[in-house]
Parts: sequence; structure tokens; C-alpha cells
Amino acid sequence: MAGTFEIVSAGQGSFRFRLKADDGTLVAVSPSFPNIKAVVAGITAVRENAATGFVVDRRASRAS
Repeated sequence: MAGTFEIVSAGQGSFRFRLKADDGTLVAVSPSFPNIKAVVAGITAVRENAATGFVVDRRASRAS
């Protein structure tokens, strides 16, 4: 089963989304968005980019 995006109030009329795995584990929390249209656009962007996104390791290199 796929994860679930939950839209929640972030206070003062703003919203954020939470991405949860099918077992209920919290995977990600978005920054706040000023309105529902913006939070839905954020969810759409994550859905479109996550499947094709690269993993970039930005840790400092350590000499072996």
C-alpha cells in the first residue's frame, strides 16, 4: 500500500502536510503553506519528484 499525505492546520490560517507510511510511521513533514491551494501544490511536487529524485550524500568525506 502507498503512503498517505495528511493536510493539517499549522496555525494562523496556514497549513502543512505530513507523509505517513502505510504502517503509520511519520516519514516527512512539510514547511507551512499559506493556503490549501499551495499545500496541495506542494504535495503534487513531492509526488512528481520523489520517484525520479537522486540521493545525494552531502556528508563530509572521510579519508579511509
